[in-house]
Amino acid sequence: MILHHIQTSPNRDNALKLCLRYACKEDAILLSSDGVNALLLRQWAMALSPFKLMVLRDDVIARGLTERLANVCQIDYNEFVAQTLVHDKVITW
Repeated sequence: MILHHIQTSPNRDNALKLCLRYACKEDAILLSSDGVNALLLRQWAMALSPFKLMVLRDDVIARGLTERLANVCQIDYNEFVAQTLVHDKVITW
């Protein structure tokens, strides 16, 4: 199991696109920083739907997206660290 960590918006680079090309169904994806903006676009939300998806709560709050992303698993920094220990590998894209 791999934890894929996306920090940039899909409008800025192709990190999310590459991640989705290599991710397996049992992998998890964590969106942080501007990466949380991917969920505002239907195409990316649909592409991420088969995966265990998490977003960093502080980044969601900082962007005023708490209500729009209420149905997404939001984690704090402690949970982020716990996820890095649960997964065999972490890849930051």
